[in-house]
Amino acid sequence: MSGAVETPASKLIEGPVVEPRPSAVSRFFNAWLVRRLFKAVLTVFIVTSGTFFLVRLLPGNPVDTYIQTQIAQTGISYEAAAAQAKNLFSLDPNAPLIQQYATYMVNLLKGDFGNSALSPGTSVASVIKTYLPWTLFSVGVATVLAFVIGIVAGMIMAYRRETWVDHSLTSIGAFLHAIPNYILAILIVVFLGVKLQWFNLTEARGSYTPGVHPSFSLSFLNDIFYHAALPILAYTLTTVGSWALVMKSSTVETLGEDYVTVARARGLSDSRIRNGYVGRNAVLPLFSALAVSLGFVVGGAIFVEKIFGYQGIGFSLFNAVNGRDYAVLQGIFLVITISVVAANLLADILYSRLDPRIRVQGKG
Repeated sequence: MSGAVETPASKLIEGPVVEPRPSAVSRFFNAWLVRRLFKAVLTVFIVTSGTFFLVRLLPGNPVDTYIQTQIAQTGISYEAAAAQAKNLFSLDPNAPLIQQYATYMVNLLKGDFGNSALSPGTSVASVIKTYLPWTLFSVGVATVLAFVIGIVAGMIMAYRRETWVDHSLTSIGAFLHAIPNYILAILIVVFLGVKLQWFNLTEARGSYTPGVHPSFSLSFLNDIFYHAALPILAYTLTTVGSWALVMKSSTVETLGEDYVTVARARGLSDSRIRNGYVGRNAVLPLFSALAVSLGFVVGGAIFVEKIFGYQGIGFSLFNAVNGRDYAVLQGIFLVITISVVAANLLADILYSRLDPRIRVQGKG
C-alpha cells in the first residue's frame, strides 16, 4: 500500500544486547587471587631492587672493612691486606653499579644468593639455613603465647569493663604495647640476669649449648628452650598488650550485636554465649592480624638477639650490617620481604574466606 510506512530493518530485530563472554585467558588474569599474586611478586621485585641500592649507600664496603680490620688486628700493611682481600672476595665494589645489579639479579634468578664476605666460601643460603630456624622458633613460640594470652585477657577486660580488673589490665597492656622490645630486653638482662641472677647470661648465650648435637630428644628440647627463654619472654611481653587491647575492643563491639541480644533473650547460658557467639566472632579480625604479624617474625629480632647473644637471623643481620656484608644483607632482607608479602597474601586469602564480599568488591 502506498500509505504504509516502512519500518527500518534495524528496528525489526531489536532485542537484548548480548555482550561477548570473556575468554578463559581474560578471566584468568582478572581473577582476584591472580591479581594478588601479581602484586606480591611485583612488591618483592621492587623491594629487592631497592635493597640492593640502599645497602650500597652505607659508608664503606666489605673490601674496605676487611682491610681495616686486618690492619687493626694483625698490624700488616695496607698493600698486604688489600692483596688478601683481592684473593678472598669475588666482589668488586668499584664495578659500575648497574653491572653489579644485573649480575645480582641474574644470579638470584638462578637461586644463587652469593657468598658471605665475612665468611669467605660460605654461601648466603647456608647462612640463612643455619640461623633462620632459631629465630622462627623463638619468635614463633612467643607470638603464639602472646596471641593466646592476649585473647583471654582481652575477653576478661571486656566482660569486666569499667572495673578495677579492666583498668589494671588495660594500663598494663598499654604500657607493654608502648615499650620497645630491645628496651625490655635490656631491663631483663639488668634485673633478671644481673640483679636477681635468675639466669646465667653467659650459659644462656647461643641457640643451644656447644657440644650438644641437635636431635628429637627431651634433653635437646629443654636445652633450646633454656637458651630461647629470655628472647621468648621479651617478645611475649612486648606483643601481648596489643593483642589484649585489640581483643577487648573487638569483644565489646561484638557484645553489642543484635544476635548476642537475641541469644540472651532465648535464655542461652552465659558460657555458651561467650564461647559460641561472642568469642568466635570477636577473634575473627585477629586471625588476619596474626597472619600479618607472622610475616614480621624474621625482621623483628635484630636487637633482641644481639642483646641476649641468641644466634638467630637477627644476630646474623646485625653482624652483616657492621661488616658491610652486602650478600648476606641482601639475602636476609629478601627473606624478610618474602615472609611479609606472603603473610599479607595469606591474610587476604584468609579474610576473603571469612568475608566473601572482599572478593566481590575486588572484581568490581
